[in-house]
Amino acid sequence: MTEVNHDVISKLSCWKDTVKIETLSGGITNQNFKVTDGNEQFVVRLGSDIYEHLILRSNESAASQAAFDIGVSPEVVHTEPGILVIRFVEGKVYTSEDVQNQVNLDRIISLLKRFHREMSYQYKGYPVMFWVFQVIVHYEHVLRVGRSEHFHRLPDLLEIAHGLQLDVGPVDIVYGHNDLLPANFIDDGKKLWLIDFDYAGFNSPLFDLANLASNNGLSVEQEQTMLADYFEYEISAQTWKSYNAMKCASLLREAMWSMVSEIHSEIDFDYSEYTEENLKRFEHAYSVYQSRF
Repeated sequence: MTEVNHDVISKLSCWKDTVKIETLSGGITNQNFKVTDGNEQFVVRLGSDIYEHLILRSNESAASQAAFDIGVSPEVVHTEPGILVIRFVEGKVYTSEDVQNQVNLDRIISLLKRFHREMSYQYKGYPVMFWVFQVIVHYEHVLRVGRSEHFHRLPDLLEIAHGLQLDVGPVDIVYGHNDLLPANFIDDGKKLWLIDFDYAGFNSPLFDLANLASNNGLSVEQEQTMLADYFEYEISAQTWKSYNAMKCASLLREAMWSMVSEIHSEIDFDYSEYTEENLKRFEHAYSVYQSRF
């Protein structure tokens, strides 16, 4: 498979010279490669549409282009079905500890505010909606049809999700990233970049904020500061409740994403361990949520 991928990449029309291809680690819904073409470097992302995860590569490409147009993501150099080529950015790939650093977190919130405010004016494609509660309903269906070993958990998880959706209540809509894992931020020493738009789409800003917090272990104090910084006013008790409900939903979606990947992904990754890790995080967050609200 690696040889086939290298052959496909080497024949892309965007290259100026004979290219050097290196496999990059980390992709769990696609395969990533670093390509050197003369004195320039690029990242090639290979991946087809994934119905089980509602991933459309045409949406990913359009979001990547819009993010470049507003200046927050690397240049899109070439696209064709299943292939995205972007310029390589040399820099530090963030870890959760980097995101927890308050200086870095302030920069991330500034970037997100810009992303949310400007993307809808630049995005040119189908108006894809990422509504976490509908994603959870979709995952429940995929897991039930696929006879997942987590089948017995699904009724309770779906009931919890319905309750959380009611608690979130009415929301504003922005264009969201929807997958704010730490590795999707790259710091080149001067600028912070945002990458990987597999799940990008219109959503509540609360989801990106909650997703950022839940994926990176932010403290309660950091979450409250983050919300006040993002919204630029003191948040209400209802906003705080809605945000916390969304955080639980974010963790539940991540756990169910991994359950689906257990039975459908062909990528070499320990999804079973990832499922259990995220279920524990969800159960803890939901327990705290119930005690507070």
